[in-house]
Amino acid sequence: MRSRTGIRLIETADAAPIAAHRVRDVEAFRPWEPAQPAEFFTPEGQAERIDGLLAGYRAGTVWPGVVLADDQVIGQITVAGILPQPHLRRGSVGYWIASVAQNQGHAGRAVELALRVMTDELGLHRAEASTSLENVASHRVLRRHGFSPYGVAHSSILLDGSWRDGLLWERILGD
Repeated sequence: MRSRTGIRLIETADAAPIAAHRVRDVEAFRPWEPAQPAEFFTPEGQAERIDGLLAGYRAGTVWPGVVLADDQVIGQITVAGILPQPHLRRGSVGYWIASVAQNQGHAGRAVELALRVMTDELGLHRAEASTSLENVASHRVLRRHGFSPYGVAHSSILLDGSWRDGLLWERILGD
């Protein structure tokens, strides 16, 4: 039977399961994410990070969520860089799914649900995302949910010791 995927606003209580996933998946995520300090991989470090995300949520600049499979935390999905001004109204989607839950449709369903949050709750007009050029799995997820690539950000992120290019994605919401 297939797991039911959901998303919800992150909570401080999510720190321990997130830390456990991040410790287990440190090598799997190395090609896709910047290096992190040791405390990032602890429940205490995650709780501090979550507190910062929730402060951003209260300020209206970020919507930090967790991805759930049958009510268990299996990843995160975040709408960051929210610009709610009437002439901008956009946000950037980022996500990760724990290795134990990958290739089961959770990333796609989480993106679909986040797009609803962006439209219905946040009133945004434009969704953006950025992936590494090599992250074909994320390219597939974004394409399936109406995103189109629109450019390359050269030498934009330090990954595994090298500056890498990022592929920029966009989707107009409501289309």
